[in-house]
Amino acid sequence: MARPSIKNEKLYDDLRDDGMSKEKAARIANANANDAMNPSEKGGKQPPYEDWTKDELYSRAQEIGIDGRSDMTKDELIAALRDH
Repeated sequence: MARPSIKNEKLYDDLRDDGMSKEKAARIANANANDAMNPSEKGGKQPPYEDWTKDELYSRAQEIGIDGRSDMTKDELIAALRDH
């Protein structure tokens, strides 16, 4: 059964099979289906998370809604942001 908010079902299913969350798989599948977004060309504009301060990482985690961020170390914040 087709999900109305998913524009590239096959990619979505492949990403879910690879262990991605529903939200992340949907975001990637929909961006990939939109020719104007060019997701493969958008990356790399920010410095790597290792160059961010802990406060910057915390703020980004807060924007995304990562639970438990206040108790995380810098390395844990980086891992949580990458896994989101």
